[in-house]
Amino acid sequence: MFLRKIAAFIAVAAVLLGLAACAGLTADGKANAPLSSQLVSQIKAIGSTPGAPMMMRIFKQDSVLEVWKQTTSGPYALLKTFNICAWSGGIGPKITEGDRQAPEGFYDITPGLLNPNSNYYLAINTGFPNKFDRAHGRTGANLMVHGDCSSSGCYAMTDKEIADLYSLVREAFAGGNKSVQLQIFPFRMTAQNFARVAGNPNLAFWQNIKTGYDDFEASKRPPHWDVCDGKYVFNSVSAGGQPLDATGPCPVLKADATATSVTAAQGKLGAVPDLLPPAAPAVLPAARRT
Repeated sequence: MFLRKIAAFIAVAAVLLGLAACAGLTADGKANAPLSSQLVSQIKAIGSTPGAPMMMRIFKQDSVLEVWKQTTSGPYALLKTFNICAWSGGIGPKITEGDRQAPEGFYDITPGLLNPNSNYYLAINTGFPNKFDRAHGRTGANLMVHGDCSSSGCYAMTDKEIADLYSLVREAFAGGNKSVQLQIFPFRMTAQNFARVAGNPNLAFWQNIKTGYDDFEASKRPPHWDVCDGKYVFNSVSAGGQPLDATGPCPVLKADATATSVTAAQGKLGAVPDLLPPAAPAVLPAARRT
């Protein structure tokens, strides 16, 4: 009897171990890999820590993803630039499910958007559709930054680079941060680049998100964003304290006391005129995309 109980216990233990393997112990190993010694040194070199707040910026035209970390002095500093080996579609936001476009705009990555069991090594969900996207009826799901260098509406990196990026985001959450801001732009928001896309139907949208781009460029602090009247608003809240209605008219707004707004400094960053030269080409040179 005693031997039969021992044998039964061993059999149950073996089954449980098998189930654990099916649940993704291998993925957990990848997801929990420590920061590389190189990243640890780079973080220290810019005056930051692994658990400090973090922000990411994607520029489609350059096929890069930048990681910025808050320094001990307050502003953020550029930590590392990752290459994006594939992104699908062209410049411009994602509109509908199946259009193979990769999203553009401002997104907040939360811990629940990390996917350690991705079929593409590791993945970080962009959070599309966000409040702005939903206000415009945009559809789609599971738009990721992931590994495997293959994209269908996502941003793909090498497995090594997504492992490094994933570990940076994970450590930021471990430091007590509730979210990591992700900014996605078609190109660097310069007057020269805007002149090259005059006439593009996405121009008004790009001018809108340029406000947040300019704010960060001047302050080196991620802007607080919200949506009203179908537009992004940055570092602003309702003067009456009510939540902003994404599709309703914007109420009287006031500066967000919790954010560092530098709207007055934005004019120094190359403001985009309301009327751009009509003779410019509507697309930028081809980038690496699928």
